[in-house]
Formats: sequence, C-alpha cells, structure tokens
Amino acid sequence: MLKAGAALVLAAWAGMAGAAEITVSAAASLTNAFKEIGAAYEKEHAGDKVQFNFAAADPLVQQIAKGAPVDVFASADQDAMDKADSLKLLAAGTRKNFASNSLVLIAPQGGKVPLKGVADVAQAGVARITMGNPASVPVGRYTRAALERASLWSAVEPKLILGTSVRQCLDYVARGEVDAGFVYATDAAIVKDKVHVVATVPTATPVTYPIAVIAAGPQAAAGRKFAGYVQSPAGQAILAKYGFGRP
Repeated sequence: MLKAGAALVLAAWAGMAGAAEITVSAAASLTNAFKEIGAAYEKEHAGDKVQFNFAAADPLVQQIAKGAPVDVFASADQDAMDKADSLKLLAAGTRKNFASNSLVLIAPQGGKVPLKGVADVAQAGVARITMGNPASVPVGRYTRAALERASLWSAVEPKLILGTSVRQCLDYVARGEVDAGFVYATDAAIVKDKVHVVATVPTATPVTYPIAVIAAGPQAAAGRKFAGYVQSPAGQAILAKYGFGRP
C-alpha cells in the first residue's frame, strides 16, 4: 500500500512540476470571452493557471517593452501588434489572426437624442460623444478613420470624450453620461439592457485581432499552447458565443 501511495504522490508531483502560470495581456474588448477561454483551457491542462491583464492594446505593448513578464499578447488591431513586432517582442512565427469584429455607434437606452445613423452625430443636439483615444486605443483608430472617410471628423471632434479603453467608452454610454459612443459590436452586446446599437460603422481596415507569443515570456512553451487553444475549435466556439467572427 505504501508503494502504491508513493507512486500516486510522485505522479501528482510530476503533474504539478509541469504546470505553468501563463500571463496573457489582451485587449479590453476580449475580457469576457478570454476569461471563459482561460477557464476552459485550465480544465484541459491540469495544474496550469491563466492570469489576464486587460487594457487598451498600446499601453500593453509599452508594459511588455519595459519588461513586464507576459507570455501572450492579443491585440484588437494590427497596428499595436506591428509596434510589438518592431520592438522585437514577438516569438518568430507565432503571430496569427484569430478573430474579427465590427465597429458600431451606440446610444443609451432611453436617450434624449434620437439617432438613426452615423451622420446624426453631427447634429447640434448631440453634445457629448465618446470614443477611444486614437493615440493609444485601437477602437479609437478605427473610429477616427471612419469619421474622416465620412467627412464627419471636424464636426465630431469638439464633442469628444476620449476613453482609455473601449470598455470605458461603453461604461460612459451605459451610464448615460454621453449621447453616443463608438465601440465594438461585441461590447454593445454585453449591456443590451443599457445601450442600443444605432448603426454599424463601415471601416476601411477590417477589425481583426492578432495573437502572438512573447519571445522573452517566462512561460513561452505554455504560452504557445494557450495561443493555440484560442485558435482551436474550442476557443473559436467561445469567441463566437460572444459575437466575434472568424479572422
């Protein structure tokens, strides 16, 4: 019995010895989907733990560049991932697109200003509009480019309340602190009882999400496994559940 017990202890120890704590820095819009993906991954990889850091993509790149112990980075646009690549932060060959999204104009449920389309944000009754800061937030870059293409930027710019992440913009609209805002369709779907989608906003550049393993990450091998899981049928099914499309 002692030998059998010892074997079980050794087997358990061996399993834990191979376990890893994976740190994933991901775009704020991935919060709900990635939390579920992380839980599903942990169930399939006994002992492994996934820790998340959600924020706007550009600040996440800055953190990684300054030495933050990150294993995987997932961005809401190609620009932020390009910055990480130019800083030589990415493990070669690991950058892959894994999801897509769309930009939408939203307004508070029961809002005082009736909006029927994107052009309505220029009307005098719309006093406060939120969008991500284009200097650091992917959704802000998509939004500014779309408004410039529609010749609306000059009318909208004086009304802007810039958010530090897409989720902050979503909160502003959900609380009725602004008349309208630009977020991703997946974000709007989370608080259907508080906001409504006015219109889908065409973007010149498709809203695609890349993921990559960080070359200097402390758990690079485990990071590759997690990134692979996100792209697997199981990971894609969870992303689809939250409204993300295929890349």
